[in-house]
Amino acid sequence: MAQTAENINGLSLVTERPVADIDPTGNDLCQLCFGTGMEIVPGKGARPCSCRESDRHANPFEKVRVPTRYIKCHFNSYEPGTPSQKEAVRFAMKFVQEYPAVDQGLLLMGSVGVGKTHLAVSILKGLTERGFSPLFYEFGSLLKEIQDSYNAFTHTSELAVLSPVLKADVLVLDELGASKPTDWVRDTMAHIINSRYNDNKLTIFTTNYHDIRTGTEETLEDRIGVRLRSRLFEMCRTMIIDGEDHRRRMHLPRRS
Repeated sequence: MAQTAENINGLSLVTERPVADIDPTGNDLCQLCFGTGMEIVPGKGARPCSCRESDRHANPFEKVRVPTRYIKCHFNSYEPGTPSQKEAVRFAMKFVQEYPAVDQGLLLMGSVGVGKTHLAVSILKGLTERGFSPLFYEFGSLLKEIQDSYNAFTHTSELAVLSPVLKADVLVLDELGASKPTDWVRDTMAHIINSRYNDNKLTIFTTNYHDIRTGTEETLEDRIGVRLRSRLFEMCRTMIIDGEDHRRRMHLPRRS
């Protein structure tokens, strides 16, 4: 492992980069070398496996499933404009630096456009640079994949869809609460969250919903239920991020 140091927003972040891009979780092991990097050839002995050559040119971040729009997100491109954003980016970087000696996930809570997904993806990128294999899912897309798995023509199954979600050491579930809270949605959320809780897996959630009701707006508890919100208090450190919508700011019409 080779170590490099970065100083971003006043916090020194040490990252470890694997010499070879081998999946440290053991997922998708090569059937020739079974992750050892050496292939046994009958009558000839051992030789470097061909998977090493292909892995050398692979980008391990592609396996994280981050949408193309967020591929370039990184701590050094996050521009905090409020005290809560500065605190959030410092804590997110600390999470990456101290993992796996971390005992709680994160719940990034705030209105649209304050950088919640940017920070979540930055954490995943930092962990990938250190050789870990985290996973990203937008919650609505995950639900759609599970629903599609019921279709016999897709040649998938609910178990095949959920297995990596339940097993990932660090999982980002983006846009928690965005899907209409039907009984099926809540049951599926409960299964994922409770399974990861029982297996001591760290989860990073982002949500546009708050705990305090403002006017007629729904709270996070309204969207996911009392029991799951209570579970998240134990599973995650809640970070409330405020600020203006950077998308609106960037794309406001300008006077000629």
